[in-house]
Amino acid sequence: MTSSSFLKFISLGLVLLLLLNVASAQLSPTFYSTSCPKALSTIQTAVKAQVNKERRMGASLLRLHFHDCFVNGCDASVLLDDTASFTGEKTAGANANSLRRLDVVDTIKTQVEAVCPGVVSCADILAVAARDSVVALGGPTWTVQLGRRDSTTASLSTANSDIPAPTLDLSGLTSAFTKKGFTAREMVVLSGSHTIGQARCTTFRARLYNETTIDTAYATSLKTSCPSTGSDNSVSPLDATSPITFDNAYYKNLAIKKGLLHSDQQIFSGGSTSTLVNSYSTNSAVFFSDFGKAMVKMGNLSPLTGTSGQIRTNCRKTN
Repeated sequence: MTSSSFLKFISLGLVLLLLLNVASAQLSPTFYSTSCPKALSTIQTAVKAQVNKERRMGASLLRLHFHDCFVNGCDASVLLDDTASFTGEKTAGANANSLRRLDVVDTIKTQVEAVCPGVVSCADILAVAARDSVVALGGPTWTVQLGRRDSTTASLSTANSDIPAPTLDLSGLTSAFTKKGFTAREMVVLSGSHTIGQARCTTFRARLYNETTIDTAYATSLKTSCPSTGSDNSVSPLDATSPITFDNAYYKNLAIKKGLLHSDQQIFSGGSTSTLVNSYSTNSAVFFSDFGKAMVKMGNLSPLTGTSGQIRTNCRKTN
């Protein structure tokens, strides 16, 4: 082989390697079709069982995926316990005393490991479990892109800075979502995840006692379980109408000043997003369709693929 031919051969090899790396960085709904064909059905069965035991579990699993993706991408960093080399994200303001039933994720992971050891990432389990939770509570389905790998570190500081706080005004919310590449429409539709789940008194107390953009009777009823002091961890439904059904009631509640969190009510405060709230409140089909699309986009936030990261055997710690 001449030196010229050798150089061409090497160049071709580098191009092919580059193409292979690019291809490996793409998520795919069929990622486990050969390596673990029972992955999706195993996760779905486990999620259904957990949601049937406790309907609120669906909201908790959906929230885990959201809080994972908003911190340096969907890499299951939210599940990591503290180590000597880093402080995990579980004690961040949005997560402390708030992330719940992480043992359920452990259970799902154990069941998946029993079927396909070392194949399915914790990050993908969170993504699939979020979709299956929404479906189990009557919401829309969507095609989950797969192939994420798990991070080997976490970031408490990023969790504190990037997960939208319940105290944010519309401008702050918009900034937080824009930072992740979301439009105003996608911000409003993802906020619709608050049609399920509950929030602690400490996250909405200031709204109850200091704001006027809340229905008086609604505020009065909430004050019985959320006094001006104490009972910080007492919880109330984010959707007072149908808290364990994934529907568009969240938006209908905002229109009558019954948003539980300050940040919720802000998207119906006379600003540019109020029209979107009205649209979703009157058309659940559009809400469902847009929600699925936004969830796919969120699941695509900076995933680790190819040889980056690892497939954790235990979601709480690195291998």
